[in-house]
Amino acid sequence: MEEFPSLPFEATIEIIGVNPYVFVPEPILEAIFLQAGKNKGTVPVRMRIDGHSFTQTLVKFSGYWRLYLNMPMRKAANKDVGDTAHFEIAFDPIERVIPMHPKFKAALDANAEAKAVFEQSSPTLQLEIVRYLSFMKTEESLERNVARAIQFLLGKERFIGRAHPPSLRQP
Repeated sequence: MEEFPSLPFEATIEIIGVNPYVFVPEPILEAIFLQAGKNKGTVPVRMRIDGHSFTQTLVKFSGYWRLYLNMPMRKAANKDVGDTAHFEIAFDPIERVIPMHPKFKAALDANAEAKAVFEQSSPTLQLEIVRYLSFMKTEESLERNVARAIQFLLGKERFIGRAHPPSLRQP
């Protein structure tokens, strides 16, 4: 596997809504796009914030590429919104796959309509649902949330902060 050199920069942590982030300088973005072979969609990266290593994803939102910083990242570096930190970043070529929980797969297999909506949904929404269910800590919460996910896909219940999937929205 090819290793890409880390590119250093300093940035001040900003916030949009409830999401802390930093802007990555344009020359560093261009180098990462070159490493990744793309400049669209999401770009997986390896990063360090004040020497603490993490994996993350560069995301373009409202016309700007942002490197979002979650609580564990900021806590490890003892940094918060308004602080300046030292970053190192590089494209991460390791494929990131979150397997679908077997209980969710079984629920989709048992409900053709929900399965069709799931399969027609954007890859981002599919990943959001699969990721959400993968973090359930108890069987009870997993079963409750799998049922909610199926109802969401059928347009009958809110789930992951959404009223219903885009494929069911009225024009």
